[in-house]
Amino acid sequence: MDINFINVKRILVIKLRHIGDVMLSVPAFRALKENFPDSHIAALVNSGTEEVLSGNHLIDEIIIFDRDIKKMDLLHRYVRELSFIKTIWMKGFDMTVDLTSGDRAAIVSLLSGAQYRIAYSPKKKGLLAKRYLYTHLAKKQAGQHMVLQNLEVVRQFGINTKHEQLDFFIPEDARMFVKRVFEENNIPPHPPLSKGGQRGVTIVHVHPTSRWLFKCWKDKYMAEVIRRLIDNGSKVIVTSSPEKHELEKAKNILSLVDELTPPHIPPLARGGIGGVIDLCGKTTIKQLAAIADASDIFIGVDSAPMHIAAAVGTPVIAIFGAGVKSWRPWCERHVVLFKEADSRKGIKRKEYIKENLLQITPDDVMKEVQHFLIETKKSASKVH
Repeated sequence: MDINFINVKRILVIKLRHIGDVMLSVPAFRALKENFPDSHIAALVNSGTEEVLSGNHLIDEIIIFDRDIKKMDLLHRYVRELSFIKTIWMKGFDMTVDLTSGDRAAIVSLLSGAQYRIAYSPKKKGLLAKRYLYTHLAKKQAGQHMVLQNLEVVRQFGINTKHEQLDFFIPEDARMFVKRVFEENNIPPHPPLSKGGQRGVTIVHVHPTSRWLFKCWKDKYMAEVIRRLIDNGSKVIVTSSPEKHELEKAKNILSLVDELTPPHIPPLARGGIGGVIDLCGKTTIKQLAAIADASDIFIGVDSAPMHIAAAVGTPVIAIFGAGVKSWRPWCERHVVLFKEADSRKGIKRKEYIKENLLQITPDDVMKEVQHFLIETKKSASKVH
């Protein structure tokens, strides 16, 4: 390390963001573990995101911030916030790494009592004088992927790693969940093509939704892709969050698949050579990861499941409306479909993204599916 950090035995990494954001912070944990191998490393994350990190060998403890605190009346919220801060302080951290850049994370960093408090140099919004709550401020590099942005916070102080890949731990119960799904749908229990298996049927994991609906592709287009996959004899596993708005969108897409499926292909409810396995709103994050891991291809929009599929090493076809440079799948085998309709100048971000997504067609996606399958089969035949 370029900077001499003394007696760092307990480290707190703060990432109070959404599931995908937390997923992309993993290489920063690896850098800390490699440079402080004997230290206890804890992650502070929002409730609902902890499954992304649970079981990861780089992390010794996960501390969960209950986001429902924000819904409480002022008095109860104040009491709960103080109690939470006290809990952090009592853990005796020597270093905090703030990957959130928010006011709450800055306050937690200061009141943790840590000797070393690392973060990006804050923007002018938020708490006045927030920069003085830290001891080490990194300078943000423009145009980096989020994985590298997270890593750069510690890299600038000599805490580095050469291994930038993502990690995701899948427990045995999640793998058994997928095994049961496969058995119920007559899918051979062999590994996917990308992992050296040959089971005679292509499994495509489609996650058509995002917590931000403006990032979603046109329902009819996604349904058309699913229908064409079925027509080609693929088994399509469709997932979505259990959140009402995402679930409704996914169900509407599936209803369109039923309408689009030609007579010689049995409707998704009746199975057939190809077909849809509807797991919308029915999986945990770990189960979703196990589905992606067992699939030959993942197709989806800019979302947390896309990042999870990349983390488990499944080839990803990602449909983007914007933000490719910072948010693309962080894996070797991926393709991003992005077409810019017009210059963004004078257009609101949401409308810009929607217009760009409309430029991408089902033909674009199916072309990439065929490319992936051909290349994967070639690689598999060389191995065997």
